[in-house]
Amino acid sequence: DAGSSVEEMEFNWDEYLEDTGAIAAPHGSFKHVDTSLQNGFAPGMKLEVAVKSDQNTYWVATIITTCGQLLLLRYDGYGEDRKADFWCDILTADLHPIGWCEQNKKILKVPEGIKDKIPDQEEFLQRVLKGACSAPANLLEGLHRGKNPLDLIAPGSRLELQNIRDSLEAWIVTVVENVGGRLKLRYEGLEDLDTFDQWLFYLDPFLHQVGWAAQHGYSLQPPLAIRSLRSEADWQEILKKVKEEEEESSVPTDLFKDKPVIRVHSFSEGMKLEAVDPLAPFVISPATVLKVYNDKYFLIEMDDLRPERAAGQRYVCHTDSAGIFPVQWSLKNGLHLSPPPGYPGQDFDWADYLKQCGAEAAPQSCFPLLTSDHGFKENMKLEAVNPVDPEEVCIATITKLKDSYLWLQLEGSKKPVPECIVSVESMNIFPVGWCETNGYQLRPPRKAIVNKQKKIAVVQPEKQILSSRTVHDGLKNQELNSSDSVVINGKYCCPKIYFNHRCFSGPYLNKGRIAELPQSVGPGNCVLVLKEVLTLLINAAYKPSRVLRELQLDEEAAWHGHGETLKAKYKGKSYRATVEVVRTADRVADFCRKTCIKLECCPNLFGPQMVLDKCSENCSVLTKTKYTHYYGKRKNKRIGRPPGGHSNMEAAMKKPNKRRKRRKHFFVHKKKRSSTSVDNTPAGSPQVSEKKSLSSSPTQSELSHSLAQDRDKRKRKLRTFSFSDDENKPPSPKDIKMEVAEKLQLDSNPLEWSVADVVRFLKSTDCAPLARIFLDQEIDGQALLLLTLPTVQECMDLKLGPAIKLCHHIERVKLAFYQQFAN
Repeated sequence: DAGSSVEEMEFNWDEYLEDTGAIAAPHGSFKHVDTSLQNGFAPGMKLEVAVKSDQNTYWVATIITTCGQLLLLRYDGYGEDRKADFWCDILTADLHPIGWCEQNKKILKVPEGIKDKIPDQEEFLQRVLKGACSAPANLLEGLHRGKNPLDLIAPGSRLELQNIRDSLEAWIVTVVENVGGRLKLRYEGLEDLDTFDQWLFYLDPFLHQVGWAAQHGYSLQPPLAIRSLRSEADWQEILKKVKEEEEESSVPTDLFKDKPVIRVHSFSEGMKLEAVDPLAPFVISPATVLKVYNDKYFLIEMDDLRPERAAGQRYVCHTDSAGIFPVQWSLKNGLHLSPPPGYPGQDFDWADYLKQCGAEAAPQSCFPLLTSDHGFKENMKLEAVNPVDPEEVCIATITKLKDSYLWLQLEGSKKPVPECIVSVESMNIFPVGWCETNGYQLRPPRKAIVNKQKKIAVVQPEKQILSSRTVHDGLKNQELNSSDSVVINGKYCCPKIYFNHRCFSGPYLNKGRIAELPQSVGPGNCVLVLKEVLTLLINAAYKPSRVLRELQLDEEAAWHGHGETLKAKYKGKSYRATVEVVRTADRVADFCRKTCIKLECCPNLFGPQMVLDKCSENCSVLTKTKYTHYYGKRKNKRIGRPPGGHSNMEAAMKKPNKRRKRRKHFFVHKKKRSSTSVDNTPAGSPQVSEKKSLSSSPTQSELSHSLAQDRDKRKRKLRTFSFSDDENKPPSPKDIKMEVAEKLQLDSNPLEWSVADVVRFLKSTDCAPLARIFLDQEIDGQALLLLTLPTVQECMDLKLGPAIKLCHHIERVKLAFYQQFAN
């Protein structure tokens, strides 16, 4: 906006949640989003698949999990053995419904790997296929093969939209845009006129496939608001054109199979109730059933007692419509009921009002039962549509909950909006990250907490990302190995993660709290889904800080995923640690299993597979002692700082009424907490705090602690770097050999230098006072080699002179690296 002071930069949900101290609403609470991500295939479905070793033969396989157009399959006969699981692309793989081989005279033959397990092929097939559910044929063959149902609603597709002002009428709408199932719709005949455009989720009960109106006896007429824009002859011509092009622009009818069913209502004309106007959902006010159309629909009018007002706000409802309540519902829930405009005084009384109007209240039986079992809680964050401007999707905070309704405060809207009242089943609310996943602009808060481009000098090995197009073009036998990373339509898609409450919960997790967890989380963005799963597990622990420590990133292990900051609270203290999560769906199952084993619980406690009757690990018969023995005793982790000289887990005393400071960017001068950490006492607590030296160089105790651990680490790696362990002495000539031309001779590869190694090198130069910055910002050898003069000046806040002097030494290290180690 003109004159706006909001910085137009990328908004970062993680930083925002940390700044506000809030948590995201659980993904599983948004049922419409969950439905939109389903591709028609489900775990447990069976199909016939070409055998890799012999393309002329086929065998029955079961779907283990799905991710976009990819299926994780296991040939029947492998039982619970996951080693032979493989990914297939629906678009390219030789996949067919059950019975296809028999119909097409193809050979069903047991794969070599399980030949010994299946002596009688016919008997085995009869047994496994009895009562089995086959994968849908239309999803494996024809034009719709491999497509997510949502992809079938493309721009230009046509639908029929009931008129919310008069449900007996409907008119054709054209899809202008499809954002994750949220459709921008334009009335047919308006062409480029966007004044009357509407945004609706594709599962909205008032949205239908073309032909619905005629099938159910409703008239096909343009709404009154646009009817005068064209002549009657023009509208009829438009209707004729639509019918001629019906096949080209139609949407499959099975796309709407998950729409809520409209139930029969029991309202009568003249009944009074309390209602929220869907076009301005900010207050609850008295309303009247103005008209009953049939057993499905009725018309509600918001009461307006002003003499100059001919008619109040009207809209069509059905029995499960959101925002209608019985008389006195507000009073019983301690909420304010806004009197109708024109009502004398502010003290509204329903008994007097009904008497004055000569009306009766709609009985409780007319309304659906409200539930509080939805997973939402106060102060949770989500993304929500601005009812005043449906183009906007804003950050929203839950300020209040009553039964099945949320009060949302929207942040960042172009114009301030009062608190909105929405149903927990509203299709205008979305989980955190939904906009980012679907490439839609989320309105940032006015005081924008932005993700500035961070100056991170860390070398990470590049990973080859395998797109669905690459899969289509390059993979032989249409099969993905479990090691391949997969991206679907540019989105990292995670399957649904189930919490299998019957499984053994281990020594760290509280069985009672595990039982209270939702049945599942996701599907959605891998990082977001797994972060939510781990957060739920941490909160379900006997000692959340202990579980956080078990999960934190092991710095000696190879890092193949994505670092996420997770938090835990225990005994009034807050803990924080970096935890590694995987980015891609093909690694989710293995990640969940390894995390379960790390927490000494059943490997099936959570993961993309639901345990229905009996766990494959037979964990129900194991006690904690037997279980630990069964899975092997784990190595004791060091308490406090892990190897490498520092811990990535931090904790701070809880300070009431004080907002946490933003995390600072890399290379910013900051005071570090004490390096001492004993047991589970959080760093920075009174027991371990010690006064730090104000000098610009590290203290002796700091360096001696980190050097001792680095020395052990170097011994394990058989490294040859041999700087002196005494920080107050310069390195010996054996370690750094200076030639006349200032060439540097190194005894070890700078790429392998630890932070302490870099600090020791700088202490040997005339830039020793800057060593503290490198220690604080944990700049290791890899980061050192990436530093340039502009980076040093900008990120370290150095003047030109010191920056040039520092870069001179960095260039010497780079030159030595190229001469000695680059080959």
